Amino acid sequence: MWSRRVLQTLLSRPASRSFSLTAAQNTVVVERWWQVPLSKVGSPPRLHPRRHRIYKLVEDTKHAPKEKMELILTETVPKLGGRGDTVFVRKSVGRNKLLAQGLAVYPSPENKQLFAEELRLLREGKPEERIQTRTGQLTVELLKCSKLKINKMPPEEFQLNKEVVCRQFAKKLGIVVPPHALSLPFEPIKDPGDYWCDVTVNGLDTVRIPMSLLPYEDPSASFQRQLKAQRRQQQADISEAADETDAVLQTVSDAAAEAEAGEELSGPAGAAMQTEDTTAPPSGSLKKD
Repeated sequence: MWSRRVLQTLLSRPASRSFSLTAAQNTVVVERWWQVPLSKVGSPPRLHPRRHRIYKLVEDTKHAPKEKMELILTETVPKLGGRGDTVFVRKSVGRNKLLAQGLAVYPSPENKQLFAEELRLLREGKPEERIQTRTGQLTVELLKCSKLKINKMPPEEFQLNKEVVCRQFAKKLGIVVPPHALSLPFEPIKDPGDYWCDVTVNGLDTVRIPMSLLPYEDPSASFQRQLKAQRRQQQADISEAADETDAVLQTVSDAAAEAEAGEELSGPAGAAMQTEDTTAPPSGSLKKD
């Protein structure tokens, strides 16, 4: 039999654990399937023993997209940004790396004003005192290994100016170049050929980029078939020319071999063989003697 102390302990223990003592892993929002009727003032609501314990799911935060943390960098971080840049990173990276190592701060109004003033002084200062930002350095490195190819459009009045080149930079290379940061050798450009353009990054570094204006190519299927036929014809002509060259070389080599053989027969050994044949008596005369 159970002792009185054990029974009192079991009876005094709550049937379910309190939510305040449970570690909150995820939040689930639910609502009752059946609405609880109104009760009198000052009296608790009358709940049905089974009906009012049926719930339907409204939201489960376990499958909700995780929000990123907004921070302002205090130092240059590779592959992320430079000092004063506002970045959005995962909360684990922001708390465990950036904030813990002093590489970033929270975007409070005071911090935003402080770094905005610093950037303003950096941009408006003397040219020799200004420093290129981390994003600007990455842009300069990308521009140094880039080359822009532009296809000419069909209209005869087509001309290449700063606006067209800026649109081609955004379309082909994914780089936004404002017109005031772009410099062309001469404007406008109409004839196909190889040119160059200068791009100034943040008013500090200027990079010269090779640029080519290519002839117009019709993207239609008939034009593509015509181009393929022309390429096949060119390859056939090249192969025929190569065969003719091989035949001429073979003829020249045969003629040279015949000439060498003739020179060998006309030499001293050939003359001796001819004299021996002429001075030797015929076999019939020996038998008669």
